[in-house]
Amino acid sequence: MTSTAEEYDVIVLGAGPTGENVADRTVAAGLRTVIVEAELVGGECSYWACMPSKALLRPVAALADARAVAGSREAVGDGRMDPAAVLARRDSFTSHWSDDGQVRWLRDTGIELVRGHGRLAGERTVTVEAEDGSERVLTARHAVAVCTGSRPVLPGHVPGLADAHPWTNREATGSPAVPGRLAVVGGGVVGVEMATAWRALGAEVVLLVRGGALLPRMEPFAGELVAEGLREAGVDVRFGAEVSALERADRSGPVTLTLRDDSVLTVDEVLYATGRAPRTADIGLEQVGLKPGDWLEVDDSCTVLGVDGGWLYAAGDVNHRALLTHQGKYQARITGAAIAARAQGRPLDTARWGAHAASADLAGAPQVVFTQPEVAAVGLTLAAAEEAGLRVRTVDHDLGAVAGASLYGDDYRGRAQVVFDLDRGVLVGACLVGPGVAELLHSATVAVVGEVPIDRLWHAVPAYPTISEVWLRLLEGCRG
Repeated sequence: MTSTAEEYDVIVLGAGPTGENVADRTVAAGLRTVIVEAELVGGECSYWACMPSKALLRPVAALADARAVAGSREAVGDGRMDPAAVLARRDSFTSHWSDDGQVRWLRDTGIELVRGHGRLAGERTVTVEAEDGSERVLTARHAVAVCTGSRPVLPGHVPGLADAHPWTNREATGSPAVPGRLAVVGGGVVGVEMATAWRALGAEVVLLVRGGALLPRMEPFAGELVAEGLREAGVDVRFGAEVSALERADRSGPVTLTLRDDSVLTVDEVLYATGRAPRTADIGLEQVGLKPGDWLEVDDSCTVLGVDGGWLYAAGDVNHRALLTHQGKYQARITGAAIAARAQGRPLDTARWGAHAASADLAGAPQVVFTQPEVAAVGLTLAAAEEAGLRVRTVDHDLGAVAGASLYGDDYRGRAQVVFDLDRGVLVGACLVGPGVAELLHSATVAVVGEVPIDRLWHAVPAYPTISEVWLRLLEGCRG
């Protein structure tokens, strides 16, 4: 095995959206930066998560919107989606699982790329093992940023699970064909989105949820409306359902699931969407005094705690602050700015909402669930606000009662809720459920992150007739 040593200003482990954005910011600051990646440049989001899943879900929303309006409803009639066309479009959004375009972007941006598995080997030192077994030793003058993301978690106590070869998000977003029968285990975002997509493409779908609600981290009404939408689409939603064993005699054959109530379910594929874990088991954490496999605890500038010298950073899923691609990219911008400031000898501005503080992770992280209906939320839920000791109240409104919503779709159904901080006179959270609400979310995010006083928001006039007019009703409730 041969070894070479090279010195950079910054080393980034992981070339997903987070790692790419860290590198982009440090290169823009004049720091020589190398990014290390063992898989595809672009990471989970580009090939196995955000992009392919939303490419599968967009036709579902487009068809639902057409069917919701008299006139266009007659044009589409009872026509079904063309699975081959949907899957082909999905493949185009993953660049057919080729990273040539993203590698070209790295080169054009001035970011160097080393292919292979990177491991920390001590202070500001990374070893990279290539596929051919050769090893390169990289050292950083200023910083190493860990942006290795997360991986799906499979429960370890279910007999027959490994031999059943279950889908994770990767197989669920990348399957080349529509399964005849699909069981989805888990009622979180991945579970409900993939149940939505594959049911619309023609699969018989059973959604198995161990608890009593979908989307348990959001307002309760969000999960209730999504469950209603899934059932109307023909998904068999079962609460209090837990898989006790699986059996699959042939990898290409059916899977038999035995549930805790001794009922039996036979499907062609089973998707486990039961959580995420950090990709930190084999990146050399033990070499810097940290425990392999753990989430990396960071401060608001994404500097890893427990490592002396302030040279190690962790951004994106791996720090467990907000497991969302856009929040990872946000953290990356904060991280890159912090690395550049320290390299230039400038003090960090880590005050709340400062240039080097990822304050929005905890106060204003937005999220959209692309089901039918859509769910869009930002900031704190009522329960989280009360747990934080805030004196709050909620204001709710029927989205379907807004003129713009009735124009958007006949018999529009939806709900909007804001969480209002009574002491500061600002919004700390919002949740909207209904067709098309994803595009309403940024206004709520600006209100929450900007901590805009209610009296000033009253002067932000929504255009008529749009669904955004719901803000008038919500603000009336806050002022009253």
